[in-house]
Amino acid sequence: MARARRSALAGAEPLPARRKWRAITLATLLLVPAYMSVLVGLVSLASDEENAPNAGLYIAFGLALVPFVFIALAFLSEHPRAPGAVIKAMALTLLVGIPVSALAADAVTGFVAAIGAGGVAALRPEAAYSWKARWIAVLAATVAIFLLVRTAGEVALLLAPVFPFTSLGIADHLAEGRR
Repeated sequence: MARARRSALAGAEPLPARRKWRAITLATLLLVPAYMSVLVGLVSLASDEENAPNAGLYIAFGLALVPFVFIALAFLSEHPRAPGAVIKAMALTLLVGIPVSALAADAVTGFVAAIGAGGVAALRPEAAYSWKARWIAVLAATVAIFLLVRTAGEVALLLAPVFPFTSLGIADHLAEGRR
C-alpha cells in the first residue's frame, strides 16, 4: 500500500486536526510514565519507611523521559523547527515549573504548569491560532489541577498528566472555531 507523501510546503499548510490530536495523544501517553515515576519518587522521598524505594532513581528516570515527550510532540505535530522547539520547551519547563511548584507548594501543580508551558513551544504553531489562547489554556489547566489537588485529593494525581497537552489542543480547537 503506497503511503501519501507530504509536500515540501507541509509546514506552511494547516495541520489536520486528526494529526494534531494524534501527536497530543501519543505525547500524553509518553508523559504518563514520566509523571508516575516522578510521583513515585516524591512519595518515596516523603516516606518514613525504611524499605522505601530509592527516590532518586524514580525522579531521575521520570525527568529523563520529559525531553522525549517534547520530541514526540514536536515531531509528530510536524513542527517546522522541531529541534529548536524541543530546546525551547525544556527551557520553558524549567522557567515555569520551578516557580509554580514553589508558589503552589505541591509538585503536581508545578508539573502540569511546566509541561503545559513546554507544550506551548513544542506543539506546532498554526498561523491562525493565538499564542495567547495557548497560554490561557496552560493557566486554566494549572488552576484546575491546583484546585483539584486541594479538593479531590488522590484522584487529581491520576488526572494530572492529561491536563497539559489536552488543554493546548482544546485552545487550538476553540481558536479554529472562532475563525
